[in-house]
Amino acid sequence: MATQLSKPADLLGMVGQDVGTGEWHAITQHQVNIFADATHDHQWIHVEPERAAKGPYGGPIAHGYLTLSFCPVFLDDVLKIDAVTAAVNYGVNRVRFPAPVPVGSRIRGHVSLVSAKQKQAGLECAFGILVELEGSDRPACVIETVVIYR
Repeated sequence: MATQLSKPADLLGMVGQDVGTGEWHAITQHQVNIFADATHDHQWIHVEPERAAKGPYGGPIAHGYLTLSFCPVFLDDVLKIDAVTAAVNYGVNRVRFPAPVPVGSRIRGHVSLVSAKQKQAGLECAFGILVELEGSDRPACVIETVVIYR
């Protein structure tokens, strides 16, 4: 269940707390292919399933940046704020990809609030997101992403 807040300022009292763990999301070859087309990254470990089956991962894997691009999805899974006119991706403070995400696997985000500061542009929040890979002890991705709520 998502954390429901009435306004972004409510996040100021949640610094250091877990926000929640979201739903599982399947990673499909179709998604990987579309991402490859959008980014012009057609490396064979992503888009050639037959060749990738003989490669180091035993099959095709998602692009690391495709996994990273799920940040807004993970946040939306666990956090709903009523009085928001815009939520703007401001940047990423840190990102690591400890484990590959095989096509056909599922991922979900475990979200915590690292910091929240009122700025002129809005409430700037840094969220820690641990991307869990179903069936793995290792995370697929560890992220600290920054969002500005207006």
